[in-house]
Amino acid sequence: MRMFYRSMTATLSLGLIGLLFAPLLHAQEYPADGTRGKNVYQRHCQACHGVGGWGDGPDAKALRVAPANFHRFSSFLKSDEELLRTIEHGVVFSPMHAWRGQLTDGEMQDVVFYIRLLAQQGR
Repeated sequence: MRMFYRSMTATLSLGLIGLLFAPLLHAQEYPADGTRGKNVYQRHCQACHGVGGWGDGPDAKALRVAPANFHRFSSFLKSDEELLRTIEHGVVFSPMHAWRGQLTDGEMQDVVFYIRLLAQQGR
């Protein structure tokens, strides 16, 4: 009976550890790629956020709410998860719409990686 409880405890412990780390495995299925991120950014983000991520793209002037400037301190402080959530679900009452369903998870991860590169280049 004692062996049964030990094996059950070990099995449950391993299962719990697996559950704790499962989201990390799903969040990044493959390493993010700056080149792929740049391509996604150029196709879908650059018109509003600008070539360098300053929020000065050609469409920015026509928007009621200014696009994010990725070089501002408040943008720089956001975690990758926050940026992914913004890309996936958009921002309420702003022109930033949801990209879920239009971009794959990998493309969204790649563009977050590229946004980080842009922010570093401007500092």
